Amino acid sequence: MLEDKNEGKTSISDLGEFGLIEHLTGHFKLYQNSSIKGVGDDAAVISGDSKQLNVVTTDLLVEGVHFDLGYMPLKHLGYKAVMVNLSDVYAMNAEAAQITVSIAVSNRFPVEALEELYAGIKTACDLYRIDLIGGDTTSSRSGLIISITALGRANKNELVYRSGAKESDLLVVSGDIGAAYLGLQVLERERQVFQVNPNAQPDLEPYSYLVERQLKPEARKDIVQLLKELKVKPTSMIDISDGLSSEIIHLCKASNVGCQLFEDKIPLDPQVISTCEEFNLDSTTIALSGGEDYELLFTIGIDDYPKIKGNPNLTVIGHMTQEKEGIHLVTRADTKIPIIARGWNSFPE
Repeated sequence: MLEDKNEGKTSISDLGEFGLIEHLTGHFKLYQNSSIKGVGDDAAVISGDSKQLNVVTTDLLVEGVHFDLGYMPLKHLGYKAVMVNLSDVYAMNAEAAQITVSIAVSNRFPVEALEELYAGIKTACDLYRIDLIGGDTTSSRSGLIISITALGRANKNELVYRSGAKESDLLVVSGDIGAAYLGLQVLERERQVFQVNPNAQPDLEPYSYLVERQLKPEARKDIVQLLKELKVKPTSMIDISDGLSSEIIHLCKASNVGCQLFEDKIPLDPQVISTCEEFNLDSTTIALSGGEDYELLFTIGIDDYPKIKGNPNLTVIGHMTQEKEGIHLVTRADTKIPIIARGWNSFPE
């Protein structure tokens, strides 16, 4: 009988993605004076000139883990891969400027397929006015892997971290939540139908918004610009990539505060509500745990509330409390339920 070399070892799934990052990097020191913020936020911060700071972020997308080419067109994948990274830059209240793109690709992809991938990347660069400035290409034995690094900048007095929320700050979210996850469920269902009956033609029209949110998300550059126009500087901010519940917990832990999130304030698109009913899913659960919305979640001081009140792009969904009060969802029945991170996990068991 072969000995299990991992017996008695810690499973990566026991720590989860963010626990693993903290475990592996928590003891690293910053030696350079130019390193302002290292691991632990949406992006790292590096000193620039006397007025501006530079931000850097990177994300890895792996075929079979983060995307399925059975329903993800390569052009959409290229576009989405850029959005994933730009969203992290905007979550720092910064302006994105450049990207590098590295890919590992197996020989089942012809040149024409990679042309499609880069057409999506170019579309993103053109729309968001981002420069592609480098990268790397190598071979892969396990499909397609994409790694993008995004570079940006912000004035020193405008940069926003996860760690600035204060007790009594209002919790605000842009757009609506949960559509991207439901788009994925719709695509998965239609793929299963196709596998049973290849002649079946999917009717995605009733789910057009959901599918678009999954296949072609948009990073919220417009929200950063809107906040500047409204003269509102968030006290903390994060993007919603792993699910609303996970991101709220990140803000609370980084800022040493608690939170009350109100269920009846969570913004849901009508397609989300109707599709949840069709799939027999709870819309609040989807909003809390879905992920990939790439909306911005941030806190503001109460004094700034009149500036955003009534704005259709922004919704106040809760407020921050003392840390000892914990992190809770206040249901429609006025019951408090502890919020647990149930969003995307890169290392499931």
